[in-house]
Order: sequence, then C-alpha cells, then structure tokens
Amino acid sequence: MSPAIRVARLAKRYGGTQALDGVSLEIAPGEFFGLLGPNGAGKTTLISILAGLARPDAGEAFVMGHDVVRNYREARRALGVVPQELVYDPFFNVRETLRIQSGYFGLKHNDDWIDEIMHHLDLVPHANKNTQALSGGMKRRLLVAQALVHKPPVIVLDEPTAGVDVDLRRSLWAFVSRLNREGHTILLTTHYLEEAEALCGRIAMLKAGRIVALDATRNLLRHTNEHCASLRLDADTLPAEWQARVQREAGGNWRLSFSEYSELEALLAALRGAGVKVLEMQLLEPDLEDVFTDIMKRA
Repeated sequence: MSPAIRVARLAKRYGGTQALDGVSLEIAPGEFFGLLGPNGAGKTTLISILAGLARPDAGEAFVMGHDVVRNYREARRALGVVPQELVYDPFFNVRETLRIQSGYFGLKHNDDWIDEIMHHLDLVPHANKNTQALSGGMKRRLLVAQALVHKPPVIVLDEPTAGVDVDLRRSLWAFVSRLNREGHTILLTTHYLEEAEALCGRIAMLKAGRIVALDATRNLLRHTNEHCASLRLDADTLPAEWQARVQREAGGNWRLSFSEYSELEALLAALRGAGVKVLEMQLLEPDLEDVFTDIMKRA
C-alpha cells in the first residue's frame, strides 16, 4: 500500500531563505502524525507544496500515491487542508459555502454529509448565517468543514485551534479523532504541544527547513534523561547557580530540570541559604514541550 503522504528530498527557497532543505518523510495511511517546529521552520511551506499552492525547487511529494505536480487533480482530491488564516467568502451563508465547496470537487446532492459535518462542528444553528457575521471561532469551524466536505482520505490541520475556545478544541478533536479511527490520515501542525503529545502516534520536528527528529511520540518522550520539578516560591528569583536549570517561569512558579533526584537536596539547601521559602513542590516527568525545547537547542 502506498504511503498516505511521501516527500523525498524536498527543497524550496524563497529569495535568500531556504524554507525546505532536503526534507524526506513518509506517513502511513491511518496515521495521526504531528509536524512540529518553531515559526519559520518550513511547516507551512511543506503543506503548501502538498496542497499544490507552491512548487518545490527539488524533490518529490505524493498524496495517496499521486504526484502533487504531475497528478495535481488526483492529489488535491485526496487532500483536505485547514489553513492557519481565516479565509472565507463574505457573500454566502454557511450551508451555501459548503455546497459551493462540494461543487469544486464535482459533488452533487452532498447535503447529508454537509449536515453531519455541521452537526459535529456545532454549525447547525449558524447554517443560514452569512459567513461575515460569524465569530472567529465559528469561522474556524467553517474552515474545518470546508476541508472535510469532499471526504478526503488525508486531512491536514495547520494550527487548527489557534485562538479558539476550549469548547471548539474539544469538539474538533473528538470529531477528528473519530475520522482517524475510521481510517483517515491526519497531519497536524500545532504550537499546543500537549495536543500533539495526546493525539499523535508519530512526530517529526523541523528546524530551518530540515527534520531534526522523527520518531514515535513515546520514544521522543524518552529522549531526555532529565527529570523536572515544579516549585512555587515566595520570591521573584532563584539562586544564581540554578538559573541555567529553569525551563519555564510564571508568577512565582518555576519548572526546573535536573539529572539526579539527589540534586534536589542541593537545590533546597540553596533556597534555604538565600532565605527563599518553598510554598509547593511537585516532581514531574518531562513532557513533549521539554523534549521539543531540548531538541531545538541541540539541533
């Protein structure tokens, strides 16, 4: 069986910027795959090439075995893309927009599937509203519905929950997880790494147009041997020798890394010596954000 997505030695340059630099990967049918990286890493460029919105300078890309350049029509029919940007036509209501989107793929009498999509995305109460009158969250739901209207086997979600409420996230992930269980391949990019950790079976990490990590999520979580401690302190700073261990800090809550649990004794002694009280402490295992930060630093 052909991979759902296959890219080989993919390269793309915009002026003096090398957006992709020899990227190769395969995503199997039915996978829930994560594509992570900082801004400018090349994620959106890769998606644009898969969707036929950009042409690679070198290399090949295939969707369900169809070359995205030579067999554009077949490749595009197999792909549904939810873009980052809120793009909508202000002259139609929600149902009309989805019917028009169906027409782009030659689909007639598609109302039953349109009704099902709107139901799962809570768009039914807004079916007859003009798209311009929708809130930002509802416009995001409409973008998801448009991507699914032709029942593509491969679904690309490019930052689908950016700036949306908790209810949309929950309903969206419930629906997308169901589609994945039914056999759809999902490619997700997100800056919410807890989403990727919970949903994705495998993850690729991009930096400066190159893949710097590619493995099963559970293997990536074993990437680091470090442990973590979360501390709530009654001070605004840490002793100087512990500053390099800080992973995150927010309002008196510190997350520190350490290699051995015995180092905690030295930490607590340093805090006592500095007159800092520990109000709360919790030992944690590294999460995907910790692994991601570590890999980006090393890459």
